[in-house]
Parts: sequence; structure tokens; C-alpha cells
Amino acid sequence: MPTCLLVRHGHSSANGQGILAGRLPGIHLTETGQRQAAQLATSLSELPVARIVTSPLERCVETAGPLAAAAGLDLSLEDDLLECAYGAWTARPLADLAKDPLWATVQDDPLTARFPDSETYAAESLAEMSARVVAAVRRIDAEVAALHGDGALWVAVTHGDLVKAVLADATGSGLAHFQSYTADPGSVSAVRYGGRHTFLLAANLSAPDLGRFRPAEGESPQDAVVGGGSGTVASSDAGRG
Repeated sequence: MPTCLLVRHGHSSANGQGILAGRLPGIHLTETGQRQAAQLATSLSELPVARIVTSPLERCVETAGPLAAAAGLDLSLEDDLLECAYGAWTARPLADLAKDPLWATVQDDPLTARFPDSETYAAESLAEMSARVVAAVRRIDAEVAALHGDGALWVAVTHGDLVKAVLADATGSGLAHFQSYTADPGSVSAVRYGGRHTFLLAANLSAPDLGRFRPAEGESPQDAVVGGGSGTVASSDAGRG
């Protein structure tokens, strides 16, 4: 099946201010975030990317735009990649939220954590967020496979907790353990959905050389490859023992 590169948006103004942005509008990339997006675009430019989808929030679109330009693709907005709906927690300082009793539930028992309702911002549970993003990534992956084949490569630009939820699903640990994963601003993770297994190819890569994800000719395994597979090698190394 295709390889999905999960990109967390670059460093944002909310990251710099230490607030939980959630779906607050008007949160843009900082200069650091812009550099991260540019570096990813450069690394991605040599790869045969079939599709790029993104959360509609500004910080994700500003990250995804250079990637789409480098790949020569139109950018697709996907509402199911939107940030978690944090409700009344939206736009509040993380230092204050850490004193809320709900914080411990979010950390220790995410399966039961639901964010408080708000008249201004939507609220959902972490379980609802996880189900939403995992279903979206799997759906888009199947669409890419149908249109471009099992060896295709595509990119989803989204938010930290959503990346973590996809990684937790991919490894089978589930939402109960999703806080064990990390997705830093501007990082790349990679998963592939096989016939029997979901493969975690990489997690939380910072300023990565994405050439390692170039599809290998003649090898798009549905199952785990006995012996470990050939991986990705430079053309000058092809045929070496």
C-alpha cells in the first residue's frame, strides 16, 4: 500500500507563546516555522508525491503550501485533519491548563478524556479525535492506492495530537498509550498500511532527508518482508552485497 508522510505544521506563534491554539483562527508560522516548511519542501522536491492534503488551519496551510509547490501539486484541504476540538481549553496558557484536574486525565487516561464545552469553540473527546483522524488517513490512503497504485507516496499535514493518534493506531498501542509518542513542530513521521500489518516507518524526524521514502522499484509489500526487505539504497550502491 502507499506510504503516508505525516507532517506536523511548523513552529507557530502559539507554540512560541505557550498557549493551546486549538482551532483559534489567525495562528501563523513563526520565522522558525517558515524555515522548517522550506526545508521540508526542499527535501520533498525530488520525490514522486501523488497527493498533499492538509488541515485548513493557517499554520498547516502555510506549512503545506511550499510542499505542494515543490511537488507541483494542488493542495487539498481536509476538515478531518483539523486540530482536536479543545472547547473551553482553546487559547489558554498551557501552564494554567496543567493545573486543571482534567490535565491528569489527558495524560494518564486519554481514552476517557473529553474537553469542556464552550459557547465559542467546539469540544470533543480524544477518542473522537482519534477515530476521526485515523479514519481520514486510512480513507485517503485507499484513495491514493486506487488512483496511483500501492507504491505511491502522499503527504498529510496536520497537528501534533492527531499525528500521535495515527502513530498509536499504526503500532497497535491504541489511544490509551498515545501520549508515549512525540510529534514536534515541523517533524515528519511515516506509516504504511499493509495487508496484515500497519508499518511504522519513522516517527518525529526533524529536518529529515526524505529520500529514504522513495518507493523501491518492484517492492511494495503488503506483508512484512521476511529477512527485513531491501530498504532504500542510493543508485550507486545498487547491486552491492
